[in-house]
Amino acid sequence: MSPSGEHAPVLAAVVRDDWARLVALLAAQFRRLDLAEDGLGDAVEAAARTWPRDGVPANPVGWLLTTARRRAVDRLRAEAVAARRVPDLAVEASLVEQAQRVMADPGEEVVVDERLRLGLLCAYPALPREHAAALTLRLVLGVSTEDVARLFLVPTPTMAARLTRARKRLAGEAFAVPVGTELVSRVAVVADVAYLAFTAGYAPGTGEDVVRADLAGEAVRLVRVLREVLPGGLDPSARAEVDCLLALVLLQHARRDARTRRGPDGTTDLVLLPDQDRTRWHHDEVAEALVVLGPHVHAAPAPYLLQALVVAEHAVAPTAADTDWARVVRHYDELLALTGSDVVRLNRAVAVAEARGAPAGLAALEELRGSGLGHRLDAVRAELLARTGADDAARTAYDAAIARCAHEAERRHLLRRRASLG
Repeated sequence: MSPSGEHAPVLAAVVRDDWARLVALLAAQFRRLDLAEDGLGDAVEAAARTWPRDGVPANPVGWLLTTARRRAVDRLRAEAVAARRVPDLAVEASLVEQAQRVMADPGEEVVVDERLRLGLLCAYPALPREHAAALTLRLVLGVSTEDVARLFLVPTPTMAARLTRARKRLAGEAFAVPVGTELVSRVAVVADVAYLAFTAGYAPGTGEDVVRADLAGEAVRLVRVLREVLPGGLDPSARAEVDCLLALVLLQHARRDARTRRGPDGTTDLVLLPDQDRTRWHHDEVAEALVVLGPHVHAAPAPYLLQALVVAEHAVAPTAADTDWARVVRHYDELLALTGSDVVRLNRAVAVAEARGAPAGLAALEELRGSGLGHRLDAVRAELLARTGADDAARTAYDAAIARCAHEAERRHLLRRRASLG
């Protein structure tokens, strides 16, 4: 046991870093999501109550897992319908060794990671797609409710209520891997969620974390597992989408070491793409992504393909100045026609500014007035106004962005940009 005064930061770190893994392991054992979540919640409450008195255990994660299992078994004992299963559940051990297992079906074997299994459960057909995505982000990859809300552009209380409804809808559902066409449809949902999780890793959320490369890495791993479990007879276009998704996340993840730097005051600062040291990119991952993407370059336009082609333009350019921005704009035009997304409109406006000049970029931003993009729209407008020499208007836009930005490192970046106006 370590000193009792250390309990709060240790418990907070375990909940942040290991909640998703523990939920997946518990759900794998008990085959019930409600038991897994309730048992782990009880264990965290017990830790907050007993660790200050007894000290932090040598293995905090193991303590929470053991306590959560006991609470789940206690609940099963109270449920007469499940009483006959208790002896078998109580003697199960070595849950961590079950992280990967072979699920045999007639004619095929599918290797399934336990968190992928939980993701497939969250992709339950009766759940609205956006509810399934939010629940998977929260449970499978441990994204905070606040940051899930930010990804979906809704208030945090709205997202909390949505997650509660989704959990209740899944209460008691069998924790089993679907097969056939149902597996294919659920894999499509998990693919979308994997990219949302990846976005959560590299799009600053709240607090001091500049990037969460660990979360992004988990999302990359999840996409790899998805490719492995795709059935042989899957429609080629669906398989191509997963290939393009893998290429997309690999190309972006390859830049992880160049995305931040230590500031003079010891803080970790953001480094935007034009300023990144490209020698620090993981070029082996870039090469792998380009090989995966290659067979699909001339395929019919699809969202992950077009996004991967945009990122590939940056990856193959020796310097930021060598980027073929006209081609990037064309890819965004096609993507916008498919999705109508405000995020795509914003990214397209940035590309238009690079290809045709800041006034053209500002004109493209006019389509986004009244959108729910928050401080990022103000930040892009401020940057483009500064390029045109409209310093006073740029300061006003930077002030609006700074006031609405909840992420400390991004806020520092905005303050520096404002100060550079002179």
